[in-house]
Amino acid sequence: MSMRSMNGRMTFAVLAALIVVAGLAAPRLLGDSTAKTDDGRLNVTTTTGMIADLVTNIGGDYVNVTALMGPGVDPHLYKPSAGDVQRLSDADVIFYNGLHLEGRMVDIFESLSQGGKPTYPVAELIPEDQLRRPVEFEGNYDPHIWFDVTLWKYAAQDVADHLAAEDPDNSEAYMTNRDVYLAKLAQLDAYIREQVASIPESGRVLITAHDAFGYFGRQYGLEVHGLQGTSTASEASANDVQGLAQLIVERQVKAIFVESSVPLATIEAVQAACKASGWDVGIGGQLFSDAMGKSGTPEGTYIGMVRHNIDAIVRALR
Repeated sequence: MSMRSMNGRMTFAVLAALIVVAGLAAPRLLGDSTAKTDDGRLNVTTTTGMIADLVTNIGGDYVNVTALMGPGVDPHLYKPSAGDVQRLSDADVIFYNGLHLEGRMVDIFESLSQGGKPTYPVAELIPEDQLRRPVEFEGNYDPHIWFDVTLWKYAAQDVADHLAAEDPDNSEAYMTNRDVYLAKLAQLDAYIREQVASIPESGRVLITAHDAFGYFGRQYGLEVHGLQGTSTASEASANDVQGLAQLIVERQVKAIFVESSVPLATIEAVQAACKASGWDVGIGGQLFSDAMGKSGTPEGTYIGMVRHNIDAIVRALR
């Protein structure tokens, strides 16, 4: 075991101990009214902004939602803080992505769940045969499920089911909100397909900083290549940069994209390598991958983020 892995496990152990001390693992019955906050709402803590937005849409007026990870935060590398422990301690229900997206928090979630805290991965309802298993991801599934809108519908169902179980008095409202949101997701799915169809087939090549868009490409018909692997914990080598640049030059890809949660330098290196080979590829814009935009902006919602991404992709590649 590497020193980095040992240090990671020690961190998990310390945080797990803090969780127990803070009373996070105290068992609670489903639907226990004492679990709600003073205003009668469920206090929900999530990891990513995408999940927080999902819970907000389905929970409506019956939940207070706190996301641990804000705009520009990379969940692959995120280290939980003492403040996060307190937020988890205050939560009645916790939702996280799962599939090792929050790699440095896995042990914490397992401890919470085993201790009786309602702690749920939103990916749990997705059939295994619909999950990607990238070769470079060491046998694990690709966690970027939100980029396939049809898979995000499973996450919506999962959230609705658990909120209803925790707060049965308002279960009908959760299911109604779920149906409304699923209809919006169906509209979003149709919009993406319509926009991709406007790109010439030979130009449907999406180059990004890391391989977060595999589900997106598979579902909507784009060939996707990322400089880094499925997790940003992996580092791109000079050979990776040159190999990706060679593909771009050979295919005469019009534009490549930066990501809001990945340093700009990673994709700029590819751009420079392409230029050195005689192909001046442009930066097509910034895509939101592992984090949404700022609160209060269109990109600060899941639907707005996805629409921003497809609009930027189509504008640059068409």
